[in-house]
Amino acid sequence: MRYLRALSGVVAAGTVLLTLVVVGAAVIGAQRGFPGPGAESVTWHLVASVTVLGAQIFSDRHRGFLAFSGSAVVFLVTGILLWTQWWG
Repeated sequence: MRYLRALSGVVAAGTVLLTLVVVGAAVIGAQRGFPGPGAESVTWHLVASVTVLGAQIFSDRHRGFLAFSGSAVVFLVTGILLWTQWWG
């Protein structure tokens, strides 16, 4: 179970980094006048980051099924984000 929490922590960190890249691209795009990710994409990424961070913290503070559930939320939300915003 500890390895699952560690893996979901890596996924959560990756989601946050991806969000920073998207927000940065939106800011740079707006400053330089070229199209970047829109407000919808930025919002999706921000909501997903907050959700996975909360789920990861929950998972790290609990054991057993609750920890598994927190990790599952991290994987599910990240999967939905990637599916809808990157591969859709």
